[in-house]
Amino acid sequence: MDEECCPVFDPAPWDGKTHTWEDKRFIRDHVRTFFYIPLNFGTVVTRMTRAVETAGAGMPGSLCLSDHTSKWNMDLLLAVDREVPGAENMALSGTYMSKAYEGPFKDTGKWCSDFESYARESGRTIRKLYMWYTTCPKCAKKYGKNPVVVLAEVV
Repeated sequence: MDEECCPVFDPAPWDGKTHTWEDKRFIRDHVRTFFYIPLNFGTVVTRMTRAVETAGAGMPGSLCLSDHTSKWNMDLLLAVDREVPGAENMALSGTYMSKAYEGPFKDTGKWCSDFESYARESGRTIRKLYMWYTTCPKCAKKYGKNPVVVLAEVV
């Protein structure tokens, strides 16, 4: 059997859910992109994971949010259970809505449009939108699924 690097994703806790976070801890790092396509995603995730492991910290639920700041940059926010020395530590607080999707990355625009309708129909306004690419391409191929969560801070 092939080595598992990404756990099988369970969409139930994320599909059509609202979450209230109070100082939810993350570390942040930066990915270079070319027209939104990540160039060094794996390197950055490896660097972040090593920092967490070196600190003896945990990564609750393997939650790793992508914040596409421009065509050329993306911030990654990796959930952690404590401060990680040497990393850019931060916290998120507020109300967040999430919805799970499945399919090829080329459907990202459709997912975001659907999510915007979902938020609007729920009487919410999106303040900040994140993507959670729950499975690496190798594991998506192995599992036959590419689950993605759209998550947004809402008011």
